[in-house]
Amino acid sequence: MGINTIKAEQDKVLRLMAEKYPTKEIVYEKIVYLKSQLMLPKGTEHFMSDLHGAYDSFFHILNNCSGVIKEKVDYCFGERMTEEEKAEFCTLIYYPREKVEQLTAEGKADAIWYQQNIANLLELTKLMSWKFPASKMRSYIPKRYESVIVELLSTRPELDEAQLYYYKQLIETIVEIGGGTDFIDAFSVLVKRLAVERIHIVGDFFDRGDRPDGILDLLMQHPSVDIQWGNHDVLWMGAALGSEVCIAAVIRNSLRYRNTDVLERGYGISLRPLSTFASRIYPDENPIKAAERAISMMMFKLEGALIKRNPNFCMEDRLLLDKIDFSLSCVTLNNGRRVELDSAYFPTIDDGADCYELTEEERHIIDDLRSYFLESKALQRHVDYLYERGSMYMCYNGNLLFHGCVPMNEDGSFRTITYRGEEYTGRAWMDFCEEKARAAWNEHTQEGLDFMYFLWCGLLAPTSGRSFTTFERSFISDESTWKEPSDPYFRLIKEEEICEKILAEFGLDPKHGHIINGHVPVKVKKGESPLRANGRAIIIDGGFATPYHSKTGISGYTLIYNSRGLRLLQHQTVANVREALRENRDIESVSQTVELQARSCLVRDTDRGAAIMDEIADLHALLRAYQTGHIKPQ
Repeated sequence: MGINTIKAEQDKVLRLMAEKYPTKEIVYEKIVYLKSQLMLPKGTEHFMSDLHGAYDSFFHILNNCSGVIKEKVDYCFGERMTEEEKAEFCTLIYYPREKVEQLTAEGKADAIWYQQNIANLLELTKLMSWKFPASKMRSYIPKRYESVIVELLSTRPELDEAQLYYYKQLIETIVEIGGGTDFIDAFSVLVKRLAVERIHIVGDFFDRGDRPDGILDLLMQHPSVDIQWGNHDVLWMGAALGSEVCIAAVIRNSLRYRNTDVLERGYGISLRPLSTFASRIYPDENPIKAAERAISMMMFKLEGALIKRNPNFCMEDRLLLDKIDFSLSCVTLNNGRRVELDSAYFPTIDDGADCYELTEEERHIIDDLRSYFLESKALQRHVDYLYERGSMYMCYNGNLLFHGCVPMNEDGSFRTITYRGEEYTGRAWMDFCEEKARAAWNEHTQEGLDFMYFLWCGLLAPTSGRSFTTFERSFISDESTWKEPSDPYFRLIKEEEICEKILAEFGLDPKHGHIINGHVPVKVKKGESPLRANGRAIIIDGGFATPYHSKTGISGYTLIYNSRGLRLLQHQTVANVREALRENRDIESVSQTVELQARSCLVRDTDRGAAIMDEIADLHALLRAYQTGHIKPQ
């Protein structure tokens, strides 16, 4: 590009900026505003992963901001409140309307109570607001109450007697006109938004727990969320896009974990035709088990057809239906080992036909289920949100976030993966996988839909990183056949040199960045640590969902990154809403400092700060153009 071309492009940018900032005064104002923002402390980020439908736990953690609100209340009110008073005040913030209703029934919520709690909420909000510019504060306040809350925040009753009377009159009037509950609710929303500026969900909303739909509804109300897709997420995304094999796998998982409510009540997907069919062909099984077995066979057939038409997935070891010896009730695995089956009763496989072809009845059921998934407005809304807010990975404020793995070789080099004649490694492979996932959303091609299933369970897929042994676990008692080969990444991530190599591959500082992963539950009860490679990697899958608690020994993790550094909260028990209201119980967590910074991290040190500095440089260029007369201000 020649010098004249560059100047022409720069001039075009300046003239476009001049439309937005038409006078010198507006440019002055914007530069002052942006430069001052750079000196504020960075906002607080929360990282969670592997929620797996555990709505009750997530609901409480989202409301108490992983314990941050309790810490702020302790700091703000110290010994001015008893422990019992602080606990009740925290519960009021977490569940304002429910707590007001309870205290009203007990005769405690009189006018004085309302005035005192609004005053306490105002004091707490003022304390927490110092990290935020006024414009952002306004954006966090519920719009219906914005003018009054802004007025309250501007009062200084401790400095002037007239201000004290004005402040009291504002609060007393709110209560007199019956607005106490509404304003307590509005302040609670504001406090929660100030406590956590950004939420990162490092994959896996679905399966095991029964309310992933509820979790997504909650997150969709939060102003700043990003998502790194997990393999359970891409499976549901593929199902919502119409992938038949993804649909079969989603239903199988839901039946296996006894959480079909999310399908039937959450998303309006009827399983009745499947259940009727399954009860007829497996009459000796209980209805749930029969339905699981019936959909599993459909899944294995659809999976086999997918593998045959996609040799690039390198999943041929999963082709086992054609290796069954029905007369001897055994199967020959791909390593040549011959293993006895629990049962050779496969009524939907015709000995004389292609074992990977659906029967006419199975085809009808799959077609019906596909139409349910495609027509579910709630599911489509949630999947659109996952695509809009989600990605395969994210580089954010020096940290690398992804759910599963970066495929590697045993020697620590990035694995070369060939797809349709093209070779990919490291970051390029992650980028390509995201491209294919988005193509499935935009184009609905068979290749794109197939790729979503590969992302669910492929050994080479960065969201999975292991080869599933679903057939063996379903039909073989010998557990030695259940072992699932996994990518070397999961072992190598313990080495600091490997973590630094991965961080550098994604353009991050290898000495100061962190890899933040989910996917592999940390078995705390067996002495495992979530911190790997001297803190360069942090595994935050602590098992939110109840089925994992016996494996991990805890109830999940929240990683907190604020202006002073990183700390990890290990949740021991999570109170449900009833316990919180009745007993003012809170989350019990153990805090562990991961990294403490020597100085407070400011906005200028963040990705947002870098963008602001670029914008300031452009504004200075526009100002010079105004001052020299190159562009005329309006």
